[in-house]
Amino acid sequence: MIKVKAVLSGYRENVKTTKKNKFLQHIRRDALLYLLLLLPMAYIAIFRYAPIYGVVMAFQDYNIFEGISGSEWVGLDVFKFIFEQNSFYRALKNTLVLNLLDLVAGFPAPIILAILINEIRHVRFKKVTQTILYLPHFLSWVIIGGMVYLMFSSGGMANSVLSSLGLGNIEFLSQKTNWLIMYLAIGVWQSAGWGTIIYLASIIGINKELYEAADMDGCSRLRKIWHITLPGMKPTIIILLILQIGRMISIGFDRPFVMGNSLVSEYSDVISTFVYRIGIGSGDFSQATAVGLFQSVVGLVFLLAANYIAKKIGEQGIW
Repeated sequence: MIKVKAVLSGYRENVKTTKKNKFLQHIRRDALLYLLLLLPMAYIAIFRYAPIYGVVMAFQDYNIFEGISGSEWVGLDVFKFIFEQNSFYRALKNTLVLNLLDLVAGFPAPIILAILINEIRHVRFKKVTQTILYLPHFLSWVIIGGMVYLMFSSGGMANSVLSSLGLGNIEFLSQKTNWLIMYLAIGVWQSAGWGTIIYLASIIGINKELYEAADMDGCSRLRKIWHITLPGMKPTIIILLILQIGRMISIGFDRPFVMGNSLVSEYSDVISTFVYRIGIGSGDFSQATAVGLFQSVVGLVFLLAANYIAKKIGEQGIW
């Protein structure tokens, strides 16, 4: 029995030594790749994990002069105060409504664009089209906001053309319904082209023999898109849809802040602008942190629920 134990112990040590040697060999062989990996890991550690410590401010009456360690602990009082504010519920409702409308209007756009670009046969025209569609993604929302104001304000280019045609002015940015349409349209214009990259990559991965077989059977382009291209894109579409649903409670600050104004604040005031107003404007960092924590928790719940539903209906989830 002792001999058996000794043999097993020696075997385990040999396995550990072999694994260690293999690990060191991998490190030496791919040293430059591991070195390149250090930068994104450092970024994630510094800007994603290190700030998690600041979450405790949501449970404190935070004082900027005393810091986190010296501020008074108040438990859930900050959350109770937030949930009693009507302005918070308005911001929450606007965030969900705008994200839902963005999902309906904006999510199909890059899918349709990717299919249309893939069907272009002229290579040079295809490249030029892709470049033109990608460009808006690289523009800052401040620049886009300025362009929108110059074109669609009361004295902007669009209203000047309408006035010259005798049609009168349209309040694109100060009438609530018109502003909502502009918000969605500009969002689709800015993001749809960039979103096609992932879908085009998924189309490239589809087996070309399927298209050749469809050509031999005399299938039209629409039938090939419906029966080959879309099913081939389906896993990518499901994963991106799950991630989009996970972000339903979160919304970027730039777009609603730049495009919004006091006349449409009933629609444009969202959680990110609410946090900016109470956190930066009023200096109440406890409330801002509490709202941010609320967003993260609810977003995680949405993500888990969407992934669970996808798995239940037989689709591939994100894990």
